[in-house]
Order: sequence, then C-alpha cells, then structure tokens
Amino acid sequence: MVVFRIERRSGLPAYLQIVQQVEQALRMGALAEGDKLPTAAQVAATTKVNPNTTLKAYRELERSGLVEVRQGAGTFITRSLATPQTAPESPLRARLGEWMREACEQGLSAADVSTLFATVLAEQYPAAATPPPVR
Repeated sequence: MVVFRIERRSGLPAYLQIVQQVEQALRMGALAEGDKLPTAAQVAATTKVNPNTTLKAYRELERSGLVEVRQGAGTFITRSLATPQTAPESPLRARLGEWMREACEQGLSAADVSTLFATVLAEQYPAAATPPPVR
C-alpha cells in the first residue's frame, strides 16, 4: 500500500501530488496490478486534504488507464509502470543507492542531492526538464 505525503509548500496541487506518488509507486513496483488504493476518507485522514481532492486524483489516474473504480469495492490498479531497470534488485537502482550513500558521506544535504539530480536529469533529458526544487 502507498502512503501519501502532501508537501503544502511545493506549489503543486495536492491532487497532482497524489497522482505523481501513485505513478512513482507503479514505476518502483510498490503497487502492482490488482492492488487496492486507500479510500478517499483514508487519504484525507492521513494527509489532511479534502476527500474530493483524492477523488479528483483518482479520476485523473482512471483517465490515464492506471486505475479502475469499482462501485462499492474501491479503486484498483489496472496496470504497472514498473520496468526491470526500476526493480529493487536492478543494478541501476543499486548503483544509484551507492551514489546516494556516497553523497551523504560527502556531506551533501537532501536539498543538495535533489538539486544536483534535477540538474543532471535536465542535462540528460532536456525535453523533460523541470526546475530544481526551491528549498
């Protein structure tokens, strides 16, 4: 199950944060086809967002073909975004973990790592460039 975290100062609407967190969980294999998402009331209780915000996110995920709403049963994952390269045992993921540990040992803060990662990501994937997070 995914636990949602809403960053109120991010500038990104809460419903989009929920969508992105589900997509990330699907890419990392934390959610798989058939898994049930928490109810809007459960998400509201843990994140302090209005249940309608969660419903809006779930509708967006449904439009994307990632979930299906079953009346009276809940919202279920219909497909995965995971690839072998993003699996927990993937060599790429292991190397990234090693790099993160080294960055921590070198004294980089989470904000430093995030900015560095965003910068290199923009260099490697210019079409998907997003500005580094402001802290």
